[in-house]
Amino acid sequence: MFEVVIGLEVHVQLNTKTKLFCSCATSFNHTQNTNTCPTCLALPGALPVLNKEVLHKAVMLGTALGATINQTSYFDRKSYFYPDSPTAYQITQFYTPIIQNGSLEINFEDGRSKVIRVGFAHIEADAGKNIHDGDISKVDLNRSGTPLLEIVTQPDMRSAEEAILYLKKLHSIIRYLDIGDANMQEGSFRVDVNVSIRPKGDEKLYTRVEIKNINSFKFIEKAIAVEVARQSEAWEDGVYDEEICQETRLFDQVKIETRSMRGKEAAADYRYFPEPDLLKAVVSDEMMQKYSKIPELPDAKRDRFISEFGLNEYNAGVITASVETAHFFETMMSTEGVTAKTATSLLTVELPSRLKGDINISNSAVNAEKLGALAQRIDDKTISAKAAKDVLDFLMENKDMSVDESIEKLGLKQVTDMGAIEAMCDEIIAANPEKVEQYKAGKEKLFGFFVGQTMKASKGAANPQVVNEILKAKLG
Repeated sequence: MFEVVIGLEVHVQLNTKTKLFCSCATSFNHTQNTNTCPTCLALPGALPVLNKEVLHKAVMLGTALGATINQTSYFDRKSYFYPDSPTAYQITQFYTPIIQNGSLEINFEDGRSKVIRVGFAHIEADAGKNIHDGDISKVDLNRSGTPLLEIVTQPDMRSAEEAILYLKKLHSIIRYLDIGDANMQEGSFRVDVNVSIRPKGDEKLYTRVEIKNINSFKFIEKAIAVEVARQSEAWEDGVYDEEICQETRLFDQVKIETRSMRGKEAAADYRYFPEPDLLKAVVSDEMMQKYSKIPELPDAKRDRFISEFGLNEYNAGVITASVETAHFFETMMSTEGVTAKTATSLLTVELPSRLKGDINISNSAVNAEKLGALAQRIDDKTISAKAAKDVLDFLMENKDMSVDESIEKLGLKQVTDMGAIEAMCDEIIAANPEKVEQYKAGKEKLFGFFVGQTMKASKGAANPQVVNEILKAKLG
């Protein structure tokens, strides 16, 4: 039996307005090579100037990870030759990264938790982008010089599940801090996975393989699974030393396999040396004080939702996993008279089932205020929970209508008049004497028949609770 050893490197693109070392705009999907200047094109004589906003965001992340923040850090050159790097080197932090010795706690569904150590996180400039078009390759340098934080864990994870839990928690923290949009499809949250195996009980670290730039949690999980299977098979066949080498591999999302890209360089191959064109990066005491005051993070918000609103741990975890959902829920709960149970059901079950394609919680026709108003009308018994589904469907198609206008237009306002409901119950009982006798003789399941018939007679508008109370009294 083998034990899996996983370490992760995550490149987070920071949401600054300009690049790391020049005033060019950071962008996605703009016309190729339009957001460039002599600095990011590496023209002779152009010198880099550090964007201080990057330091601010690094302090926030370091605080969130409970890490040491080096108030004095330095930049280094990492030499490599690729078409998307016009300088033939990358400016990064190798010897003294700005963040060191942090940690992140992951939580399992069964209540267990585990701390994953974050070795360091450093600032670096992104490369450009190679575009392959048939037999021709093109280079777009719009992304060249975009600021990144590379966050590197220790090899603490022992399964794909742990890796995904770590990545989802880190992704959530980035979004809560608002230091990056962490959009995996656009490449602003890129993951490199380092995988190795070893016999259970062995403490030695064997040859690790890096799987590069995977852009979804689903594919990260699959890539780990197929790579572990490949390495395990090689070990069992006695060809581990011949087939498993330190290399960079890519994950083929169609064939569901990893393939070799190139041999993995060691630090010496990159010929790191101090960056001669940049001064040291200094985080002042004032900067530390200001940017270490970070927003409430997912775990703290989850615990508060449990204590303040009485949510169970599962629902609190679901709601706080996304900063947008958490804020949505808080807005709903600020509506007078709304209960957490109703708000949770609408937010985690009903609304998501109606979000299709590019529609998400942020651009839904039903915003937090409107969904809160709908929850209010359920809780004050204006409409039933069943009728609320019809109102929600209507609101998704008619975004200019209010909740109350929609209820009136659909005729779903709940009947709570005791006299009117009692009259309906009397009619149903009078029309079904045989079933009344059967019920009184002990066939208690027939009670649901009487409730159903009364609700049908009221076209679903009668308050179910009142119907139940009246029928119980009349049927004995």
